[in-house]
Amino acid sequence: MRVLHVIPSIAERSGGPATAIIPMCRALMQQSVDVLLITTDAGLRDRKVTEVPAKLFPAEFGESFKYSRPLASWLSANVRQFDVVHVHAVFNHSSVAAARACRRTGVPYVIRPLGTLDSWSMTQKSLRKHVFWQVAGKGMLQGAAAVHYTSEAEKLSTERLTGLNHGWVVPLGIEATSATSREKLVQFFPSVAHDPYVLVLSRLHPKKGLDVLIDAFLSLVQTPQFSSWRLVLAGDGAPEYVLKLKRLAAWHPQILFTGWVDGERKNVLLGGASLLALPSHQENFGLCVMEALSQSVPVLVSPGVNLAPEIVAANAGWVAAIDKEALTAKLAEALSDKVELAKRGRAGQQMSRQYSWENAAKHLVQLYREVLNGRADVHRV
Repeated sequence: MRVLHVIPSIAERSGGPATAIIPMCRALMQQSVDVLLITTDAGLRDRKVTEVPAKLFPAEFGESFKYSRPLASWLSANVRQFDVVHVHAVFNHSSVAAARACRRTGVPYVIRPLGTLDSWSMTQKSLRKHVFWQVAGKGMLQGAAAVHYTSEAEKLSTERLTGLNHGWVVPLGIEATSATSREKLVQFFPSVAHDPYVLVLSRLHPKKGLDVLIDAFLSLVQTPQFSSWRLVLAGDGAPEYVLKLKRLAAWHPQILFTGWVDGERKNVLLGGASLLALPSHQENFGLCVMEALSQSVPVLVSPGVNLAPEIVAANAGWVAAIDKEALTAKLAEALSDKVELAKRGRAGQQMSRQYSWENAAKHLVQLYREVLNGRADVHRV
């Protein structure tokens, strides 16, 4: 089976979808799928893709849309060589070009909307999205052989809003990481190595609810019981927004902005955390949440994180509304009980074992086979 994956960017700093695409393709190759990844060079800074077969094309203009005429031309000329095309994203030129080429040649395609059709997401830049939806998006989704969601909550929300009814739920996987040592934490992050800390590990973006989290944390650490706790924000974003967050934090010594972390530094920082926080307005999956749980780090999320129901069911963390009082209360509940933190962390590690790339790839292969057989009806993996 030959499967073409199309995504607008694989720069990890652009978020979870870009981070997940390489291990997804690698896991499919281990299931004997012949994979090729097509993307643009947006944000790559001369990075070369060596882990999976890939072709990169120049992103010519549009920071978000990432228009690439060479990518579209290649798709038109070569899409017939593939059995199935898996399109990742909706509001991007690569997605439009891939869907158009597939419809023209009769090649079936699957679309993963990455949470962009969630009700909250659709209210952001709503006029632009409404126009795009009417001109290209609606036909693109309706013409897909299947829509790939990564959580049941994403599927329900999107189908309620759009009327789509041919969705499959296949969660993402996580890669196994080795345990880290306290010595490594001292080496890489000495300023927090000896204090308990709450970790944010994501893009610093307005949708993450970080302004409310910072406000809640500053309120909490004014009390003696929580005065030793630190808040670590690991990630980067638009410079003006990062500056806004730092001003909100009032340069408080108990709040640390590390900038972007990856590789061993990311693993060490995650392994040393007592709690991971992601109070997002919308997350179709939340890869950092599952990465934290795999290292026995419990999580505090908002209802907008689509993994929230599974986290509650597994007792792997806490869920709080994106509100200062609600977040402060849940932070206080979590940070005041080390035994409960450890208990929920262990439950989270148990929960995370369901989310392997091997399992995800097997379910994706099943989806592709159903698509090829014309039987990709509504399905839940």
